[in-house]
Amino acid sequence: MKEQGKIFLGFAVFILAMAITYGVWTNHSEHGVEAAGTTALFLAFGLCAMVGYYLAYTAKRVDTGAGDNPEAEVADDAGELGFFAPHSWQPLSLAIGGALAFMGVIFGWWLLYWSIPIILIGLFGWVFEFYRGEDQNQ
Repeated sequence: MKEQGKIFLGFAVFILAMAITYGVWTNHSEHGVEAAGTTALFLAFGLCAMVGYYLAYTAKRVDTGAGDNPEAEVADDAGELGFFAPHSWQPLSLAIGGALAFMGVIFGWWLLYWSIPIILIGLFGWVFEFYRGEDQNQ
């Protein structure tokens, strides 16, 4: 994680330099100030800085992974990465609800009356998908 944090922080510094350059360059053009691109670059800087800080901060508290060892082999990173559901219908429910919600912006806000319950059903179903009672995982 330490290397990924350094990569993101380095990328954030590069984007900050490009945002400043872009802002100064477009400010002196004959067409006036172009604020959308400058704002997008500064927001991209903020996002990269947040991810880089999180990865660098977390790297101090977890074991060193194979990605941080320059002499590691690909097989050193093998093993269980976590538990992933073999199948789930909840993302489909969230996608349908999200599509209806975005269509509500286009066709009318009344469509949110149907999309919000579908989104909530999908969200709660996904969060509690493997919960089947008190102390189930013990």
